[in-house]
Amino acid sequence: MSENEKNVGLFVTCLVDLFRPTVAFAAVKLMEDAGCSICVPERQTCCGQPAYNSGDNEDAKAMAQMVIEEFEQFDYVVAPSGSCAAMIRVHYPELFADCPDWLTRAQNLSTKTYELLTFLSDVLHVDKVEAALDRTATYHDSCSGLRELGIKQQPRKLLDSVEGLELVEAEQAERCCGFGGTFCLKFSDISSRITDDKCDDLLKTGAQTVLGGDLGCLMNIAGRMTRRGETVEVRHIAEVLADMCDEVPPISQGKG
Repeated sequence: MSENEKNVGLFVTCLVDLFRPTVAFAAVKLMEDAGCSICVPERQTCCGQPAYNSGDNEDAKAMAQMVIEEFEQFDYVVAPSGSCAAMIRVHYPELFADCPDWLTRAQNLSTKTYELLTFLSDVLHVDKVEAALDRTATYHDSCSGLRELGIKQQPRKLLDSVEGLELVEAEQAERCCGFGGTFCLKFSDISSRITDDKCDDLLKTGAQTVLGGDLGCLMNIAGRMTRRGETVEVRHIAEVLADMCDEVPPISQGKG
């Protein structure tokens, strides 16, 4: 690693690891192209967000401690997910408020943890990518990314450099998709109604592709679109920016 090269630990996230590893490969490509050295710790596991949101602080602390131990060695920690990045950056210090030793370590990790698009745009100052996608697209702003981390213009600025891509804004781009982690399981009827409203709003744009930065939101939207018989494509923005759309079909759609 060169003297000016940034040593980055990639927090892959559970959903990316299990359902859409291409997102992680795309994140690695984007950061390496920007001059970073990337490491993916093998012992990493869930950030603890589902347990924390359910009030199970003890299990959340145990998972958070493993994350801290695995990632505090790096200059930066980057996750291709606003919700996971927000858990580490915003909620870890809250989780360890009554544990002075762990609180210091949680705060140190918090200050160097970023969501992928924010890291590319605000830290690495990437304003252009070498990618092409001849489609119209609309962007969904996830709740955690938008409201906890302030992610709004970063993805749009990067998408503006994708050759052939036309971005069409939805009227309710900032509205919840209905996923909310365990919310969609505990309150499935309410979640389904919210998701239908989100799908209706996205379809009104006439865009061929729905993009976003949180795989949970995208899987929820894609699943509902598929069950409704809609043909709109749904993808994580990292796959577009890394020019990897030809390598994997849209979410919830087979290779055929």
